[in-house]
Amino acid sequence: MALPRWTGLLGLIFALTAVAQNSAYKQDQKWAAPPEAAAKQNPVGSSPEAVAGGKKIYLRSCAECHNEDGSGLDNAANLTLPVVQNESDGELFWKISNGNVRRGMPAFSRIPEPQRWQIVSFLKTLKTTESLPAGESPTSKPKQ
Repeated sequence: MALPRWTGLLGLIFALTAVAQNSAYKQDQKWAAPPEAAAKQNPVGSSPEAVAGGKKIYLRSCAECHNEDGSGLDNAANLTLPVVQNESDGELFWKISNGNVRRGMPAFSRIPEPQRWQIVSFLKTLKTTESLPAGESPTSKPKQ
């Protein structure tokens, strides 16, 4: 029995997507938040509302480079990796606010501060597929 033509096309799309993701991301060791910035606590927390708001802003402002699931495209950081997920909320906020010219990430200080904290809340929900329970995907809703 011959497979439908679209099966091959889907395989090609999947392969191209896998190649485009930045699984080899290496963190820029020179791009570190100052200790006082890294110690800041997220004032909006991880409430479902903060995460949902952060996801909307992320999809509008960040997904173009970091992919919808945070896996990173081209040279952009893979936000699902432990090297990123283990950073404090303050570190992530500082990096979003200041950008990294050497790596091509613009500063997003024009986004209001509460919304940048919402992005941080959303980023903390991103996980690699290896660290997820069976049946969950990186973009599925986190279990409460």
